[in-house]
Amino acid sequence: MSGMAKREGVSLEPYKGVRDFYPEDQFVLRYIFEHMERVCELFGYEEYGASILEHAELYRAKTSEEIVSEQTYQFTDRGGREVVLRPEMTPTLARMVAARSRDIPFPARWYTIANVFRYERPQRGRLREHWQLNADILGVEGVEADAEIIAVAHGVLRSLGADERDFEIRVSDRRILDTLYDRLAIEEGARAGVTRLLDRRAKSEKFASELTEVVGEAAATALVEELDRTTSTAYLEDLRVRLGHMGIHNMVVDTKITRGFDYYTGMVFEVFDTHEDNSRSLFGGGRYDNLLAQFSSGGGGSIPAVGFGMGDVTARHFLEAHNLMPEYVPASELMICVVEDSATTHAVKLAQDLRREDVAVAVNFSSKKVGDQIRVADKLRIPFIITVGQKERDSGRYTIKNLATGHEITLAGDAIAGHLFSALG
Repeated sequence: MSGMAKREGVSLEPYKGVRDFYPEDQFVLRYIFEHMERVCELFGYEEYGASILEHAELYRAKTSEEIVSEQTYQFTDRGGREVVLRPEMTPTLARMVAARSRDIPFPARWYTIANVFRYERPQRGRLREHWQLNADILGVEGVEADAEIIAVAHGVLRSLGADERDFEIRVSDRRILDTLYDRLAIEEGARAGVTRLLDRRAKSEKFASELTEVVGEAAATALVEELDRTTSTAYLEDLRVRLGHMGIHNMVVDTKITRGFDYYTGMVFEVFDTHEDNSRSLFGGGRYDNLLAQFSSGGGGSIPAVGFGMGDVTARHFLEAHNLMPEYVPASELMICVVEDSATTHAVKLAQDLRREDVAVAVNFSSKKVGDQIRVADKLRIPFIITVGQKERDSGRYTIKNLATGHEITLAGDAIAGHLFSALG
């Protein structure tokens, strides 16, 4: 009884902040992934992967203390090692590249679609687990790589059906901040915290008081005024021109864009949805030229790098807001409805023959009435059905029905695949 009670007491809901992907949800996820993958590969990027488990020290040393102390899933394994579920992918990429930097031909263009975990309050656009495209180019320090990485991000949204008017690429440069920090004599030890405060500027009602507490009222006022007064730089205008040559015309200079991670060193950008129902930052990235050097033993040289991360949650919200969601298409193209049990073996053989010709076939073994089997196929949105009974088994001819139009045609078994390929386009 206790075992039964325990089973009955298990929640049917997923863990807070994560999702179950039923077939139609998984279809949308795979649709997004396929467009991400295709665009990256059109630009010459190669896929890589890594475990979701990482040493906690990797993030403690290479990202921000806030991420490690407040937003990671941490535990100590049985060997006494501190482990996290990765909260982002860039430090893992840096570790991997540094480990084989002598063997990797540069420039290296790499991408991955990885699931990442952050322990934070779930809200729209932010969950505790999501999937994220990371695309990075390593070994190029010039503006041409910055332009290319933005073009990849732009290309993914365009591939998903978006018009340039649907989104805006807001770009800034961390070197603007570095110059202001120097001019205003803001201490080195305070700069990372100030940058993170600036990153939350639009979201925090306490921004002004928090910034004043860190740097003082005069420096806080001067920093914000100087940032707001900076409309562009020679570098950012060069970037704009290069993007224009690539057919990208929705870049906007916005010095409020700072990005919260400590490792950014130059260009930073965020892509914003322009739809009034989803007016928010979708994703972003930037240049991080010094991160890989932190992994080199013996003071090895740095490897310049620039990249971005795009999450599946905000991507789906973007598609929904702009009415760009794909129409669900089931994996099965044909269902074989078994009329009588004695025809089951024949139905299975027919299905196998069709699979060898690359037709996706589901066989209904339910023994229900044919009408009920057809209703199941219709509910599953399977476009075609064939009923198989003694008549079909004896004659070797089968009636294919298009459930959307009601059209029927009777064909020999070896003609079914050709008809379906023609009908499905």
